[in-house]
Amino acid sequence: MASYTIEIDETFDVPRRKVFALFADHHRFGKMIGAPVKRIKDSDQADPNGTGSVRKIGIGPLSLQETVLVFELDSLIEYTITSLSPIRNHMGRIRFYDTQEGQTRVSYTITFEDIVPFSGKVVSAALEQGLKRGIRRVPELA
Repeated sequence: MASYTIEIDETFDVPRRKVFALFADHHRFGKMIGAPVKRIKDSDQADPNGTGSVRKIGIGPLSLQETVLVFELDSLIEYTITSLSPIRNHMGRIRFYDTQEGQTRVSYTITFEDIVPFSGKVVSAALEQGLKRGIRRVPELA
C-alpha cells in the first residue's frame, strides 16, 4: 500500500473570510471543483458546515462521504472520507493565511494510501488536477 500527498499552495487577492466561506460551504465548494456536493448532515456548531458536518460528493454509487473533523473559522478546515472508498487513511487539511500584502494564502494538503496497488497514482493525479482547476476559480466565486 503506497502513500500519496497532494500539496496546493495558492494566493488570492480576495479577503480571507470570503475565501474561507467558499471552501467551508459544501454546496459552493462543489461548484468550485465542478462536482455535485451536498451537505447530508449538519454540524452541531453555529455553522452547519462546521465540525461533524458530512458532505456527499458525486452521484449514486460513484459518490463518497467526507466528514469535517476540525473547523476553525477563517483559519482551518480538516476532513476525512468516512464512507467506502478506493483509498484509506485520507486526510484533507486546508489552511488560510493573510499575507503581508493583504492577500489570502491557501495551503491545501491531502494525504491518503491506496488499497488497490498503483490505483493511488490515478486517484492522486485526477484529484490534484480537479482541485487545481477549481481553485483557479476562487477569485470569481468568493
